Amino acid sequence: MQILKAGVLYFAVVFGAGFILGLVRILWVSPRLGTRMAALLEIPVMLAIAIVTARWIVRRLAVPPTPSSRLGMGGIALSLLLIEEFTLVVWLRGLSIKECLAARDPVAGTVYYVVLGLFAVMPLLVVRRCRRSQECRYTRF
Repeated sequence: MQILKAGVLYFAVVFGAGFILGLVRILWVSPRLGTRMAALLEIPVMLAIAIVTARWIVRRLAVPPTPSSRLGMGGIALSLLLIEEFTLVVWLRGLSIKECLAARDPVAGTVYYVVLGLFAVMPLLVVRRCRRSQECRYTRF
């Protein structure tokens, strides 16, 4: 149950930030710099948000440091993100999933898929190391 809660929270925080950044990208950045450049500028910000969010949730909810727990958290979040994305694409844009995947920019789309993979494994990458004093510090990211 703890892993489910962590995965849902991870999805909700990153999705909320992505929704706000997506509006900024579509309304203000894309018209000025183009769709590809706007997407490529948004990706590092979203990656940083995923790193900070994963670290915070792992610490706050004391997600066990086992790979299965951390990858479970990331897998749940990724599943929810893909369900949300494809549901909105089909409903709002009237595209099929196949059409949506084909319509992606080849450069920004490839980077996006890599970042989705990083999003899923980020809870595993924010490893905690506890010292003798039981003070925990994150060693990666």
